[in-house]
Amino acid sequence: MNNLFATIPDHLPTELFDTLLETPSLRIERIISEGHTTAAGDWYDQSQHEWVVLVQGAARLQFEDEPHQRELKPGDYINIAAGARHRVTWTTPDKPTVWLAIHYGND
Repeated sequence: MNNLFATIPDHLPTELFDTLLETPSLRIERIISEGHTTAAGDWYDQSQHEWVVLVQGAARLQFEDEPHQRELKPGDYINIAAGARHRVTWTTPDKPTVWLAIHYGND
């Protein structure tokens, strides 16, 4: 047994990605951000669908085809379809933002 809040470093120079479970068509990962964002001009464009829930902290997501950012607070979740270009534009800078992401579907 493990805990999503275990082993969170006191300082995160880069975003932390931990794979919790992986099969050929499914990956569950914990992502920890602390003020981290997607680099300007970069977009995530994934070959698998991604269901993500924000567990702690806060964040903003921008989808390439939407004019407004989506704000996420603890408990908010979203399903991101494969190929939906998106980016993280803000995460809580003074404490860890903890995400649980489930990547699914065949590549």
